[in-house]
This record gives sequence, C-alpha cells and structure tokens, in this order.
Amino acid sequence: MAVDKKYEADVAVILSHRYDQGGTLWDTPDHRLQKGAPFSTLDCVSYLLELGMDPEDPILKEAADLILSAWQEDGRIRLYPKGSIYPCHTACAAQVLCHLGYANDGRLQTTFRYFLDTQYPDGGWRCRKFSFGHGPETEYSNPHPTLLALDAFRFSDYLNREPALDRAVEFLLEHWTIRKPIGPCHYGIGTLFMQVEYPFRNYNLFEYVYILSFYDRARKDPRFLEAFHELEARTVNGQIVVERVVPKLAKLTFCKKGGAKRTGDKALFGNTKSFYIDYPILSHRNGSSVNSR
Repeated sequence: MAVDKKYEADVAVILSHRYDQGGTLWDTPDHRLQKGAPFSTLDCVSYLLELGMDPEDPILKEAADLILSAWQEDGRIRLYPKGSIYPCHTACAAQVLCHLGYANDGRLQTTFRYFLDTQYPDGGWRCRKFSFGHGPETEYSNPHPTLLALDAFRFSDYLNREPALDRAVEFLLEHWTIRKPIGPCHYGIGTLFMQVEYPFRNYNLFEYVYILSFYDRARKDPRFLEAFHELEARTVNGQIVVERVVPKLAKLTFCKKGGAKRTGDKALFGNTKSFYIDYPILSHRNGSSVNSR
C-alpha cells in the first residue's frame, strides 16, 4: 500500500534521521538497533510501515537485512553488539520482522520456537535483569514483552492454534485484574497505561486491546471486554484520539495529539462493536484492517 499524500512529509522527517547515529539505517556504526529512541532502527521501520510504506521498498528491505543480520542460531535477536540478549530484545525485533512480512521465514520460525521453549510458568516471558530489586512482584513475567511476542505470533500459523499462546493471553488478562506493577521491569496498569498512546511504543490501553483482539482466547473474556469498553469510552464521536505522544514525534501528522480524524475506516476489535479510527495502524498493516483477519 502506498503512503497517503498527507503523510509524505512525515516519511521525509523519519528518513531525515537515518544517519543521526553514524549508521545508515538509524543505527550506530556498530549496529545498535534499539538506540536513539524514538528514532531507532526498530522505531523508524515501524513508523514507515504504519504510514503505509511497502515492505518491498528498498529502504525497508535494507532495514530487514540489517535486523536479520542480528539473528542468532538459537532464535534470539541481538540488538546490541555486546551484553545479554533479553527476551524483550528478541520480541521487539521479531515483531518488526513479522510486520515486514518475514513470519514464514525459517529464521523467524526458529524464533517462534525459542519463545515457546522459554515461556515462563505464568504464561509470559521475562528476563533476569532486576533493575528494581527483588520482590514478590518480580516473580511475574514482564507484561509488555509478552504483548509484543503475541503481536509477532499473530502473523504466524500458531495464531489461535497454540495452547501456549492462550496461556500468554491469560497472563495479560490477569494483569488487567492485578493492575499493580509486576515483572522484573515493573509494568503496571495505571494512569499512564490508560492514556491512549500512538504510535505503539509503551505498554498502554490502545496497544493492549488492539493486539489481544486477534486472539480468540481474549475476545469473549470479560476482562478484555472491560478493557475494550475503557478504550471505547475514550473515543470522541466514535473516533480514537491520541492522548499521549513522545514529544519528539508530536509534530508528525500521523500521531499528532488530538489531531484531525479521517472518517471511513472501520476497525472491528474481535467480535465486539465497530467504531471509526483515524490512524494508519488499523488500515495499513499488511494492507488490511483488524476486521479482515
């Protein structure tokens, strides 16, 4: 799908940052792929896809090759040249690669197997980096990396067929009940979570509802429906309005806080009701909207 003319200036801004860190694709000379937020390699590839750029575009093909060059034989993906490879690193990279169309690539199939083999007993995924110390809450998985892993898995044949993914969905639905910060990285459901954020960068209500809506295990669950209705309650005239955006992205049209809405695009969240959406994310991802899956 081609980029809408009204977003062409946004694409130009994103492309203008590609050499900022000394690399050629928003990376550093030693290929740190998640450094420089909100204009890291993974961030910018995601934005361009959101805006409708064809995954076959030369710059996205180059970016895909760069990310795949960080893939390891065991399925993990190294985002930094040194140090540990955490599940969140692999989840972030796998998610982007799946949006680029690589879900059926043999390397991604190994990555999916890596996730299934390393799932924590509570159903999610977690690292052993305890920046906030140890406590009962850190015995849980990390909710946001778990959500990102599910976003990658939704492009695969495992979607709605693999019991392990149902357990991951259940873990996230249970977090809706727990609310408190959990996991080694302390992800909570509070004021900031409830603010609609776009593009998806942090654990928040819009991302939570959107990704879980692809999973049959979630769609009819009362906890998911409660989250959905929380999001619905934040719409204005049936349209989702951005409430929080990273300051450095605030001037971009596609994610402008409280910006003008495009009518006519309907997105169906699971088997719940439809309402109008403004943002490219729900109509441009792989050329389809939620209700086409």
